[in-house]
Amino acid sequence: MAEAVEGNPEDGDFRLLLDYMHGFMVSQVLFVASDLGLFEALAPGPLDATAVAWALGLSPHGTRLLLDACTALGLVQAGDGGSGEDPAFSLTRLSRLFLLAGSPLSQRSMLRYLAGTTMRCWGELGRAVRSEAERLLFMRALQETWSMYGGRVLAAFDLSEFRVICDVGGGSGSLAAACARLYPTSSVSVFDTPEVIAAARDHFQHPLGAPPIRFLGGDFFRSHLPQADLYILARVLHDWTDADAARLLGRIGLAGGQGAALLLVEAVLDPGGQGPVHATLLSLTMLVQTNGRERTEAEYRAMAAAAGFGRCFHRRQTGGNLDVMLARK
Repeated sequence: MAEAVEGNPEDGDFRLLLDYMHGFMVSQVLFVASDLGLFEALAPGPLDATAVAWALGLSPHGTRLLLDACTALGLVQAGDGGSGEDPAFSLTRLSRLFLLAGSPLSQRSMLRYLAGTTMRCWGELGRAVRSEAERLLFMRALQETWSMYGGRVLAAFDLSEFRVICDVGGGSGSLAAACARLYPTSSVSVFDTPEVIAAARDHFQHPLGAPPIRFLGGDFFRSHLPQADLYILARVLHDWTDADAARLLGRIGLAGGQGAALLLVEAVLDPGGQGPVHATLLSLTMLVQTNGRERTEAEYRAMAAAAGFGRCFHRRQTGGNLDVMLARK
């Protein structure tokens, strides 16, 4: 039986691979929550994230993200806080039995050992064979992502009406190349930093006969952005704080003409932020790597509207971990 050519994010083997790839994130959530005393803080009764942060001397923002991830993983549960929109978090059976200090079945010492000695040893596993530059590795990782999701992402909406398309932060051009194949009458470009553009030209070759794409180098916070009918931001906004993401969208709003549109591709959080699991884990990843985070549909809708893209906001799911949102001026 022939293998499928197009990537299918619903493929059972691929879903299993994703579980393996992100397993370390689940462990880190468990280790950090235990080490910080989060479960002990919740032992007396439900508390909102601000109260937990105050009790433990932590960042309210980071504490909320950690609690949301713990909720998605079933380590704590979220209920009605009774005042405002912030939920109140409490222990689950799992955390009360196995994670709470003083419980006869507590596994805290094992967690501390795994998080310390064992994690340090495993961190050296690939040192002898790892030599590739981090930028190229990341660009190749994203290229692999688009090999699975690119077709679905770009087909979520009919984009054939947009004659000029710019993939902002498009890296190696993998998603842009897929866009050019799917919409051959459109002019497609990639805008990214000069270093990334140079790496894309040197290390990522597109097949002969493939529709051409242009590479434009610059800083999207300072450089002149190209005018386009459609701007694609695929896994870009989650890299940035709310203020920087709003600033980027605002600059795109000024660059795009009347009737321009915005295509956002992100892992979207459920209302309230306690799921799905993959999005809460990715949100913590962005916190530790970039100070960014994942967001809810309502947050993306509000950010797009503030940048001038307030007309006809629609979201569609792709059957995988990424959703697609289209907003128009």
